[in-house]
Amino acid sequence: MNINLKHIIFLGISLFTISCVPDSADGDGNGLGPLKTLDATFAVAQTSANHYKLSSKDQSYMLSKWDLGDGAGFYNGKMVEDIFLPDAGVYKVQHQAVGQGGIVGATASQTITVDNPDPVAGNLVQGGKFLNSADVAKWSFSFPNPAGTALWTFNNGSATIVAQNYQGNVMYQAINVVAGRTYKADAVVSSNGVVNSLLEIYVGYKKPSLYSDYTGDGTDSSWLRAINTWAGSGTSPFSGKISVVGSQNPTNPNGTFTATQTGLVYFAIRALGADMKAGITISNVEFRGSN
Repeated sequence: MNINLKHIIFLGISLFTISCVPDSADGDGNGLGPLKTLDATFAVAQTSANHYKLSSKDQSYMLSKWDLGDGAGFYNGKMVEDIFLPDAGVYKVQHQAVGQGGIVGATASQTITVDNPDPVAGNLVQGGKFLNSADVAKWSFSFPNPAGTALWTFNNGSATIVAQNYQGNVMYQAINVVAGRTYKADAVVSSNGVVNSLLEIYVGYKKPSLYSDYTGDGTDSSWLRAINTWAGSGTSPFSGKISVVGSQNPTNPNGTFTATQTGLVYFAIRALGADMKAGITISNVEFRGSN
């Protein structure tokens, strides 16, 4: 008798619980979709040289996502976002208004034109977007014509390295730095994944030599940024800033270079691998002063 009563009570509780869950979205919805048609439009106000305030018009939603047109893609931000665009250029800034359930309810965009680079934080790398042959001409190569085992190829907006059999190549350019100033390196990288391979950024006063490997003024552990399968990155597909999707150097986690003397340094992208498969692609290469 007691057993049957327990079953009846349990069944009643179960039916009551099920009956409390709506099976359709009415009014404010059930958390699976936007509350209403969202408005992602936003205003742009310049607050100082190279600095802008982005203010969304309608703030009755859950989350803002922004794409600053710098190649890094969308990131989670605020409904009123202060941004810094250190490089001269034309930027297509996009805003997404995200509603309930994480659904993008609307997208809007505006164009911002920056006339002059920031005198300190402006990008010192030339041709780092690889937009055309003029960009490619800014770079030199330690192995200018390898035997098909570590070859750089160029697209409209990126460069791709494909290496096999532990062959390597170094792409580099000279950059002027100021003693005592700290600089930070970054880039946008992507790949479907590689095996026993790396793509690393080094900076050093020593000039790379023809047909030689390069590790700046230090050893092969002195890289600023890296996709490095031995250091825990690159085996799975990745896409984004190398500072985010790459490995972190335990002795230099911020990826910085502090100039000890004024003059030329060499910014180098070193790549080698046992099997890079379809390769590692790089674009939007940056080297900026931070003080």
